[in-house]
Amino acid sequence: MRQINICVLDDYQAVAGQCAKWDQLGNSVNVHFFNEYIAQTDLVEQLKQYDVIVAMRERTRFPGTLLRQLTNLRLLVTTGSRNKSIDVTTCRELGIVVCGTRSDPLLAAEHTWAMIMALFKRVAPNDADLRSGRWQPALSLSMKGSILGLIGLGKLGQRMARFGQAFDMEVISWSPNLTAERCAPFGVQYVQKQELLGRADVVSVHMVLSESTRHIVAEKDLQHMRKSAYLVNTSRGGLVDESALCDALREKRLAGAALDVFDIEPLPADSPVLHVPNLLLSPHVGYVTWQNYQLYYGDAVEAIKQWLAGTPVRMLEG
Repeated sequence: MRQINICVLDDYQAVAGQCAKWDQLGNSVNVHFFNEYIAQTDLVEQLKQYDVIVAMRERTRFPGTLLRQLTNLRLLVTTGSRNKSIDVTTCRELGIVVCGTRSDPLLAAEHTWAMIMALFKRVAPNDADLRSGRWQPALSLSMKGSILGLIGLGKLGQRMARFGQAFDMEVISWSPNLTAERCAPFGVQYVQKQELLGRADVVSVHMVLSESTRHIVAEKDLQHMRKSAYLVNTSRGGLVDESALCDALREKRLAGAALDVFDIEPLPADSPVLHVPNLLLSPHVGYVTWQNYQLYYGDAVEAIKQWLAGTPVRMLEG
C-alpha cells in the first residue's frame, strides 16, 4: 500500500502532535508538522507532495489557483466547521474532500473579556510601572456602572453581554440588522451606531467579516468615541480600520485599545501597530487553548481515518 503523506499546517506552538493520537492512523501514513508560517508564494513547493492537509482555521488561504497545483491533494481538513479561506467549490471540482471539526465557538469571548479587564485595570501598564520602580502611579477604572457597547449580538455578543452584566455593566448593542426586539431577551438595549460609539466606555466588535462589514469601525466612527473610551477587536482584523485606530491612539483621541486580530497575520516584525501607545496586543489567540486544540486535532485524526475508510465525516459543502 502506498504511503499516505499528511501535513499539519501552522502548528505555531508545536503541540498538534500532543493533542491527538496520530498513531491511530497506522503505519501507512507519514505525518509532518509545520511549526512556521509558510508564505503564500511558497505553498506549492512546500505542499505538493501531500495527499492530506490539515489547516488551522483561516491561517493559510487555499484559493482555486493553489488547489489546482496541488495535484496529490485528496483530503483537506480544516479545524472548525467553516473556513472562508478555502475555495470549496474548486475542491469539489477537483475531487478534493473538505472536512471540518468541532470547536468551542465561544472561546473568543473569554479572551475578549480578559483584554477588557486588562484595559480597565491597567494590567500591562501596572506591570511595566512596577518593574521600572514606579509604585501606584495611576488610577484604574471600575467596571461596575460602566457601559459595554457591543457591535454584533450573535452568540459571541450574547456571551459578552452576560459577562458585562455579571460585572454590573450596562450593555448596549448595534449591528446593521439588529432590532430592539432581538436585544430584549438578553437584557441588552438596542441603540443606533453613533449613540453606541458616543456612550460606551468600551466598544467590543463581534461581527463576521464580509465586504459589507469591512471597516465597520472606520475613521468617522472613531471620531464619535469619547477620549476616555476603549476599543477591543478579537473578531477579524478587517472589521476595524487599523491605520485609523493607530492614528487615534497616537493623537490620544482614545484612552486605549486591544487587538487580537490584524490586517496582516502573522503580524510583521516591522508593523507600525507594535509601536502605538496604549494598545494591548495578543497574537490571534482567542481560540487557542489546550482543550480546543484537543478537540480540533482529535476530530482531524477521526476525519482522516474515516476518509481512509471511504466514509468521510463533517464534510463542508461550501
